[in-house]
Amino acid sequence: MKKVVIIGAGGHAKVVADIIQKSGDHIVGFLEANHKRSEFLSLPILGEDTDFRKYKENYFIIAIGSAKAREAISERMQGVKWYTAIHPSAVISSINTSIGEGSVIMPNAVINPNSIIGKHCIINSSALVEHDNSIGDFVHISVGAKCAGTVTVGNKTWIGAGATVSNDVKICEECMIGAGAVVVKSIEQKGTYVGVPAKKMHE
Repeated sequence: MKKVVIIGAGGHAKVVADIIQKSGDHIVGFLEANHKRSEFLSLPILGEDTDFRKYKENYFIIAIGSAKAREAISERMQGVKWYTAIHPSAVISSINTSIGEGSVIMPNAVINPNSIIGKHCIINSSALVEHDNSIGDFVHISVGAKCAGTVTVGNKTWIGAGATVSNDVKICEECMIGAGAVVVKSIEQKGTYVGVPAKKMHE
């Protein structure tokens, strides 16, 4: 049984805590920036997220939705043991599939053969990552989103709820794909893309 400290104490942390408990591991408590409470989910808030060194004998997981925040915290916490949270209902192929440290695989997510998930990613509830996908670091694939075969997603990209990425498409880093969007061709420029087919929003 692993002992885990969760960084963050918001909505995403609730799901991460549930996964940890369902996996048979133990939650030591939470670390939260600028915290003003003593507990969350009837578990202790141990201090600020900068207090992680006090608990370095444990595993850690960052339960914060923002990719930039996850990246900044992970850089600050180099050298710790990262916990990877995989819900028991997730379907993950055993054929050439890898999941990076600190990532969260939520209920009913599917990851098919020869797919690589980067570190500190969120593969949300009922999301689909088909065969031969390459998902970068700090990516969030939202609830019910689908990445078809041979898709590449760059670091810190967010794919919105119910969005679809077609076969053989590459998406560069730091993109936001809107909820329900359909990406049918590769995206090479950072930005926000919405609609069917997905097009870049002009600011």
